[in-house]
Amino acid sequence: MALWFRTFSTWTGKPGIHLEDLYVDPAYRSHGLGKALLLELARVCVERGYKRLEWWVLRWSAPSIEFYETLGARAMDAWIDYRIDGETLTRLGGGS
Repeated sequence: MALWFRTFSTWTGKPGIHLEDLYVDPAYRSHGLGKALLLELARVCVERGYKRLEWWVLRWSAPSIEFYETLGARAMDAWIDYRIDGETLTRLGGGS
């Protein structure tokens, strides 16, 4: 399963794809299905003129990182992810 949505980059002035989740059932891993899903998303990007295919991966997920790097993906270390949730989100959003 590849769950994705279209994004827009103000840096490139073009759309892209953000891959929210890539999941292959453990019983079917190591059969090329994850790679096939990523290749299809790359094909969609090229076909539509999109400039990026992006996703997040947890730092501790070494097998995933290794897999992505074999495809030529590179970590975007210049960025820091931020999140607001829970009580802080409620407070900032004007909730009680």
